[in-house]
Amino acid sequence: MNKLYVITGGPGVGKTTLLNALAADGVTIVTEVARAIIKEQLAAGGDALPWKNKARYTDLMLVASIRDYKRAVERQPKGIHFFDRSVVDAICYAEMIGYSISPSVVKEASACQYHPTIFILPPWREIYETDTERKQTWEEATYTYGQLKIVYQRYGYEIIDVPKGSVEKRKKFVNEIISSD
Repeated sequence: MNKLYVITGGPGVGKTTLLNALAADGVTIVTEVARAIIKEQLAAGGDALPWKNKARYTDLMLVASIRDYKRAVERQPKGIHFFDRSVVDAICYAEMIGYSISPSVVKEASACQYHPTIFILPPWREIYETDTERKQTWEEATYTYGQLKIVYQRYGYEIIDVPKGSVEKRKKFVNEIISSD
């Protein structure tokens, strides 16, 4: 079975912290494209940012997500991969901002098939914070969580909520689920 797992959720819920803990156990992590795009755009003075040119930002996320998926598929025989978000997240973002994705990109994105079980981290007020790349309000973060669940389910994925708790507790939860595959 496909070993390309996705860990998703709204901003500021501990995804990267959990993924770093999983990486320490030797699994491959595919980092989030959105934050990398924001950093690149800020450094270059570009406008493909979620607070400027949302359409261009979305296009870049879709292209990068599809590229990262294809790279992981090429390496898949080497074990488990965890994605910090996926192409479905980019599709969800496009829907949230009312952006129409071209049919050819939708087709290419739909061909990216991850493990049928998706891990989602729920909003967690106590750890949520903004920074130079994460500017969403708490309300936007919780709305994103709900929309991600809807879109992933529409694409046929089973959503598993990762309980709040220490990173070790969360890592143990994820590992128990994937070990039963």
